[in-house]
Amino acid sequence: MIVTMLMALSVTAPQDAQQTQEGTQMASEIMRRDEQEEIAGPAEWFTGEVTIRGMFSREAPSRVTGAIVTFQPGARTAWHSHPLGQTLIVTDGVGWTQVEGGERIEFSEGDIMWCPRDIPHWHGATPHSAMTHIAIQESLDSSNVTWMDHVTDEEYLGDNESE
Repeated sequence: MIVTMLMALSVTAPQDAQQTQEGTQMASEIMRRDEQEEIAGPAEWFTGEVTIRGMFSREAPSRVTGAIVTFQPGARTAWHSHPLGQTLIVTDGVGWTQVEGGERIEFSEGDIMWCPRDIPHWHGATPHSAMTHIAIQESLDSSNVTWMDHVTDEEYLGDNESE
């Protein structure tokens, strides 16, 4: 069904041009992999080795922002929240996530995770597997995230310290 929907979309919408409200055509933009800036995840917001690439945002009135984030084994975000929530599309590996007061949950390649709005949570790789996800969120009043305290080793490992 999804393939059929994508095919239908490609038939009805030009793949190499976009109609503006004024009726003129603009070329699509492509952010090529080898041209994407790659940065280390700042220590203020991450524990362990994290790389961020493909950071993007769209012009107003759109509020969407995103990036591709790779966590090496044991790496994770600090506690944080998003004013309008966040969608994570896991493209590789196995990770963990936890919302404040909830159980830690495992997710893996192919999973799509919704992080609710204004709820503190964290996510990252498991101790033995790297994990990459595409993070998509919207900005509200020019902010798409509120960073909090680091996730401690005890919070990260929980009752499964041998994992």
